[in-house]
Amino acid sequence: MSAPLSRRAFLGTATAALLPAVEPVIDIHQHTNYAGRTDEELIAHQRIMGVTRTVLLPAGSIYGLAVGAGGNESVVALARRHPELFLYFANEAPDLPAARQVMEKYLKSGAIGIGEQKFPVECDSPAIHMVAEVAEAFGVPVLMHFQHETYNLGIERFHTVLEKHPRVSFIGHAQTWWGNIDRNHNQTVLYPKTNVTPGGITDRLLADYPNMYGDLSAGSGLNALLRDEEHARAFLARHQDKLMYGSDCDDRAGEGAKCSGAQCLAAIRRLAPGSEVVPKILHRNAARVLKISAA
Repeated sequence: MSAPLSRRAFLGTATAALLPAVEPVIDIHQHTNYAGRTDEELIAHQRIMGVTRTVLLPAGSIYGLAVGAGGNESVVALARRHPELFLYFANEAPDLPAARQVMEKYLKSGAIGIGEQKFPVECDSPAIHMVAEVAEAFGVPVLMHFQHETYNLGIERFHTVLEKHPRVSFIGHAQTWWGNIDRNHNQTVLYPKTNVTPGGITDRLLADYPNMYGDLSAGSGLNALLRDEEHARAFLARHQDKLMYGSDCDDRAGEGAKCSGAQCLAAIRRLAPGSEVVPKILHRNAARVLKISAA
């Protein structure tokens, strides 16, 4: 017969039963050594935001994703120290001769995706098709950074990649991806502030291709939500099964005006229509696409 609970233990158990369950949050987009941030600062940042699981995206061997982000070994090391908190992708500049071998090496070691692919190549180049082939072989998604005349050029042609690789899930991210929610988008403007006319390239890719998803991270994702909140509500409803939360912010705070990740969380919770849409964007879609649990 088990010993009776002490009064303190009983009250603690009773109080816990009355508290609402904490909503899981999967952050699909963070980096090690982001602008010099330490692992300990990253862990604290994610805890303050209320993130339950974080996906670490490594830089390639010849690029630091423009912010000095850590590479494959860096994300593996942190994820192995804290497997309850972190998962990781594999990455390499796709036009390097050893790119396939590097990505395969880290996928075999436990990576659950490829990216962030943020390299100066055409988005429909042979190099990107190679990345898709590796992703299909391992059954993992690819996260793409689209930035006009800088990374993954030619977003207007990306539909051909989706059509050629229908079994590969692609996750779109960054300025040109989010600018193109607007049918009237000027490709040279990275952070547009005008109201949105639905039907842009991004809107159509999400609607027309089952293997296309969106990563709401960074200032670009936040800008897409806040530039036209009436459009954002309809967009979140329309693509509620295709959108995923990510932070991609380099601050140490994890809250307030300095943290775009915290601001994005608040915007999703405020603008997403209906009680079922928020959990889809905060964890359910990511868990399904990445084939992981939320906690």
